[in-house]
Amino acid sequence: MTTAPALLRLRASMPALRRHGRLLVLLLLLIGAYGAAAQGGGVAPRRRRQVVDVGVILDTKTWVGNISWTFMELALDDFYADDSHARFRTRLKLHLRDTGPGVVDAASAGVDLLQNVRVQAIVGPQTSTQAKFLAELGNKSTVPIISFSADCPSRSGLTPYFIRTAWNDSSQAEAIASLVQKYNWREVVPVYEDDDDTNIKFIPDLVDALKQVDTRVSYRCKIHPSATEDDMKTAISNLKQNWTSVFVVRMSHALAQKFFQLAKDEGMMAQGFVWITAYGLTDIFDVVGSPALDVMQGVLGVKPHVQDTVELQNFRQRWRKKYRLENPGTSLSEPTVSGLYAYDTIWALALAAEKAGFVNSDFRPSLTKNVSTDFDRIDTSKAAEKLRGALLKVLFFGISGKFHIKDMQLVSSNYTIINVVGQERREVGFWTPGSGISGSPKMKSDLNTIVWPGYNETAPTAPRGWLFPTNKNLTIGMPVKPGFEEFVRFENGKATGFCVDVFEAVVKELSYDVPRHYEQFGDGEGSSNGTYDELVYEVYLKRYDAVVGDITILANRSSYVDFTLPYTESGVRMLVPVQDRRQKTAWTFLRPLTADLWLGTGAFFIFTGFVVWSIEHRINQDFRGSPASQIGSVFYFSFSTLVFAHREQILNNLSRIAIVVWLFVVLIVQQSYTASLSSILTVEQLQPTVTNLEEVVRNGGNVGYLNDSFLPGLLKRLKIDESKMIAFDSPVEYDEALSSGKVAVIVDEIPYLKVFLSKYCQKYTMVGPTYKFDGFGYAFPLGSPLTADITRGILKLASSGKMAELQKDLYGDKSCPDKDDSQTSSS
Repeated sequence: MTTAPALLRLRASMPALRRHGRLLVLLLLLIGAYGAAAQGGGVAPRRRRQVVDVGVILDTKTWVGNISWTFMELALDDFYADDSHARFRTRLKLHLRDTGPGVVDAASAGVDLLQNVRVQAIVGPQTSTQAKFLAELGNKSTVPIISFSADCPSRSGLTPYFIRTAWNDSSQAEAIASLVQKYNWREVVPVYEDDDDTNIKFIPDLVDALKQVDTRVSYRCKIHPSATEDDMKTAISNLKQNWTSVFVVRMSHALAQKFFQLAKDEGMMAQGFVWITAYGLTDIFDVVGSPALDVMQGVLGVKPHVQDTVELQNFRQRWRKKYRLENPGTSLSEPTVSGLYAYDTIWALALAAEKAGFVNSDFRPSLTKNVSTDFDRIDTSKAAEKLRGALLKVLFFGISGKFHIKDMQLVSSNYTIINVVGQERREVGFWTPGSGISGSPKMKSDLNTIVWPGYNETAPTAPRGWLFPTNKNLTIGMPVKPGFEEFVRFENGKATGFCVDVFEAVVKELSYDVPRHYEQFGDGEGSSNGTYDELVYEVYLKRYDAVVGDITILANRSSYVDFTLPYTESGVRMLVPVQDRRQKTAWTFLRPLTADLWLGTGAFFIFTGFVVWSIEHRINQDFRGSPASQIGSVFYFSFSTLVFAHREQILNNLSRIAIVVWLFVVLIVQQSYTASLSSILTVEQLQPTVTNLEEVVRNGGNVGYLNDSFLPGLLKRLKIDESKMIAFDSPVEYDEALSSGKVAVIVDEIPYLKVFLSKYCQKYTMVGPTYKFDGFGYAFPLGSPLTADITRGILKLASSGKMAELQKDLYGDKSCPDKDDSQTSSS
């Protein structure tokens, strides 16, 4: 009885139990789903992601390695945190090997990463020496070796697996060359670290770029990485002995700090000097800190231009926080360009890995037998080769700019020009391909204000690019010229003469002092130590800083020196005797008129008398009589009109007209005859004995020339036999040879001939064509900055009239007219 009520109660509670059971089952299902989600990442199991192993070889004890690793870690986090990459099937995994600077350690780490970790790419060899060895590993394993800071010296078609995710150094060289061109600096000295690898490509690129803008590199200063302080002082001392004051520096920051400190101690960070740093050194201006920047005041540097985008600004804040947390006490506040390259390199690898889409590393054993080293046992990876192909096709805009690989390196673009002022690194301009230097990357404008070394504020002008060597006078060579001392003379240690006077007048007008002393190219006893060509070559050998004298500008000489513009009249002519061709005889009175004119005058004389007689004899008694008398009247009347003394009366008007015409003719003939006869009897008839060299050759005459000159070569080209050439040393010898008939002509340069004629004007004259040469010039070393300044000074001297005064002193006041008025020029 008691059971029935219980059953009834149980039946009544069944709907509630069913409801609670469903709730319990639902709860259990939710708990199971949560557990599955916790383990599997969702209701549905997520696809398993493929890990792509990437090796990283850095020296984290250096600023490059330390900063770069921070950038890489941030890059990896940022890439996969990006929503657009959330569904990527691949994930990069970085394996860091902190190797230090050694090549062996880097190579060993590379072998370990390839053999044991089976990486699909290796990033980060910092030095070119490390890159060279790792590039060989890449060739062996077909695994790409990627560097964002170093270049491989042998990078070419022989190293197809070495990829440089940084700009081409040649574009940096072009930017530096454009900066040099802007300020018209004509000579530059590269100062670089002599490590045989880092600069093996950059220095030739720089020299070629400078050559394109007409700037020379006559000296290179190499500093060994292990150079002592004394070694660097010696190198700096050599720099001070050069004229050039524009230097391009490319070396490690540790070496650069020591070098710039010593350069400042030696006074080479003062006014007049220009220092330009290449990108690798410019990039660490923020790293070196205040002490280093104190000794680099006024330094200019170039580095790749990075546009300040919103993404970069946001990244900069996160990077500063992370880097300062990991490196307390650091002064670095701005990300380096090489760090930005490292960041974009990881993004590019992540994109390439996803695009390659490989499933496993797929390393294949080496086919080389009888291997004896780990290097020979390195396997190859087909997947890594596929990754390399995908990486070369990656194109995106990273925080450093456009990432586009061409010819196994990033395509370069604009450069920023930096100026160190105080503790600031000011952007003063930009360089863009095709547009060159400007103050803005988007429009053509002038550079912003530059503070040069030695100035606390803007200098009035940019440095001229050269300075006189410290504590050194210019040693100026002078030729020994005993014959024509009017041009150069050296007596009692003092240099004089026209050539010296012109040079001194030019130097006095320069805006700076030129300390100098003259030195004769002779034995001190009046004999020369060599020819003029040898004297000029002494400048090339740097035994003389210049040559001042009667140095003719010739093509063969200009191969070794630079010449100024000529300061004398140019050309070569002939000097010949003159002879008086007057013939004072009893028949001299006939010479004023030619035979034809005499005959014509006589005929007109008879004709006029006959015409007057034919008109007058019918009506005029004075013209009548016997035939003989009438003939006499005809001739006498015409003759008497010559002196206007005729006695016959003229009756007919026609006769009068004929007489007027005759008298007019008589007047003209009489005046011309009188003037001509006076000239014949009083003026010398001086004429050259010969007028051209062809006549001398035909007559077999000898030709004289000035000893130690270039004229024998000219005479040979003019078909003069060498046996007919005779050399002379002085104007006196010229006179003796011409007077005695030893030579028929003297061939010499016009300045010498003018000096000669100022003494012997009445006996000789210049004749014949002018053979063109460039005249006298001053010789300076190739690329010497003085050449242009002295040239401008010569032009100013000529325009001011001072040159004419000096020439008047040289040639004298006497006027010696040219007897040959029909000159022709030839060359």
